[in-house]
Amino acid sequence: MRRDAASRPRRIFITGASSGIGAALARHYAQQDVILGLAGRRREALAALAAECGGRARVFVADVADAAAMAAVAAQFIEAVGVPDIVIASAGVSVGTLTEHAEDAEAFARVMQTNVLGMVHTFQPFMAPMRAAGTGTLVGIASVAGVRGLPGAGAYSASKAAVRRYLESLRVELHGSGLRVVTISPGYIATPMTAINPYPMPFLLPADVAAARMARAIAAGRRHVVIPWQMGVVARVLGWLPDALYDRLFARAGRKPRGLPL
Repeated sequence: MRRDAASRPRRIFITGASSGIGAALARHYAQQDVILGLAGRRREALAALAAECGGRARVFVADVADAAAMAAVAAQFIEAVGVPDIVIASAGVSVGTLTEHAEDAEAFARVMQTNVLGMVHTFQPFMAPMRAAGTGTLVGIASVAGVRGLPGAGAYSASKAAVRRYLESLRVELHGSGLRVVTISPGYIATPMTAINPYPMPFLLPADVAAARMARAIAAGRRHVVIPWQMGVVARVLGWLPDALYDRLFARAGRKPRGLPL
């Protein structure tokens, strides 16, 4: 007899699962009754994570910037285990960028393709099946970096501001459909992405602690949540600052090293 949605394992698909927040979320959910789809570019890292998850995970190697590859991966996941209950678009890259350097244009393009279009490519192939099921949650990982433009991080700040508005649009579009859209804006989380930051990171959270808080927000169907909450207060204050004062305060702020995202 087929088990109903209340009794069967939840199906959760996560991009960016090779490391960072995506991997932390996979480890968190693997402690529950779930079937995981782990998507990312690094097969060995995904395989190692799947082994940690104790047989609860399936590995899918793809770059979220490749729409055709993500469509194929989504079809494979649905064929293997069914329509997902939760899709988490966690794939993201960050690198220092400066518009004055022509060679940084490639980094700008990569950041936008991964962080913005990659989220679109992640959700799009799952949406029709999830709509037909009349239930499910789409989760996008944004950032407090999208609240104000940070010096030396024009590509990353712009991408995360775009992600927040995209997810807001999607949430309104899906209102009444049975699908929920959850926007999570992390502050500083201890991951390989933040490990290279050459400046102080207030309220830095271990990845496993952040993942547990994110999972609670997802379960509650929060429309938008900042983790940790202290960074939400900081972000709100920054948003209120007059432009002239913000410019003076952040003109000499620490900057992430330039280069191409890995």
